[in-house]
Amino acid sequence: MEYVSLTIGFIVIIAGLWAIMTNRNILRMIIGFSIFDTGLHIVIVSLAYVKGGTAPILDSAVGINEAIDKIVDPVPQALVLTAIVIGLGVTALMLAYAMKLHKEKKSLDIMSFRDLKW
Repeated sequence: MEYVSLTIGFIVIIAGLWAIMTNRNILRMIIGFSIFDTGLHIVIVSLAYVKGGTAPILDSAVGINEAIDKIVDPVPQALVLTAIVIGLGVTALMLAYAMKLHKEKKSLDIMSFRDLKW
């Protein structure tokens, strides 16, 4: 049962990669990137899961000797929170770039942009 969230995370990652690789519309590619990013967050949090674990607070419920086996590491959760904020900023930057491209070229199809192609 612990591997359900890990499996769902990998399925979401594959769905995001599929959306990035198969779509020619820039907005759909940006949505695929956001889906991929969400899948990575799910995988990181599910890898840090400890069955029967508690918060990393030493009190009477968790003694110092039992702390190694029962306490969940808070670092992956902090990294995911940071990654969510960074992902939001990157997504906003990509959307602003897509708006600028649509304003200049009147299209969001990736094949219509030939400026930097050889």
